Amino acid sequence: MADENKLSAGKRTSFGKGAARKLRAAGSIPAVIYGHGGEPQHVTLPAHETALLLRKSNVVVTLDIEGSKELVLVKDVQKDPVRQIIEHVDLIVVRKGEKVTVDVSVHVEGDSYPGTIVVVDHNTLSVEAEATHIPTSLTVSVEGLTDGTQIHAGDVTLPSGTTLVTDAGALVLAITTPAGSTADDDAVDALAAAASEASAAAAEAAAE
Repeated sequence: MADENKLSAGKRTSFGKGAARKLRAAGSIPAVIYGHGGEPQHVTLPAHETALLLRKSNVVVTLDIEGSKELVLVKDVQKDPVRQIIEHVDLIVVRKGEKVTVDVSVHVEGDSYPGTIVVVDHNTLSVEAEATHIPTSLTVSVEGLTDGTQIHAGDVTLPSGTTLVTDAGALVLAITTPAGSTADDDAVDALAAAASEASAAAAEAAAE
């Protein structure tokens, strides 16, 4: 909830790579706020507090920009590919009650039928939800599902007030038996049978 996610932001007046490096060295992150027809706002965010909030996806934050409050949704986060340090954040203005389209992660729980595996085709689904009530994840249970079972986007249970944007026919996951596993089991059984027959033959020969 946005009420739990609050950050103090400062207005940014210096731009460019050099200015951005200085900000990050001082413990701040450059960010831009877009939306609702207004001019983009360039701000700075506290690096540590922002990093903690961004552990979650689709975070809605109440920003205090030098005394002015703004409700924003984190839309994009740019990180250093090596050090994984946050370099820049894009935010969009939202209003309470306003609906937004976001990608929500799919969380698979449970164990499918023994000997089968779960092949996930979509790790996220696009949904429309109120900005202040975006689901953190969408749970799909595979408990006991057998080989050949498929779950499509339209089969996933959505929270109240959330609607599916992804094509309902899109495959989310499928239950399958690994290739060769049956053949491997048959081969083991055949070897065991052959060994048993050989042992019996040897025993009979010894008795004679």
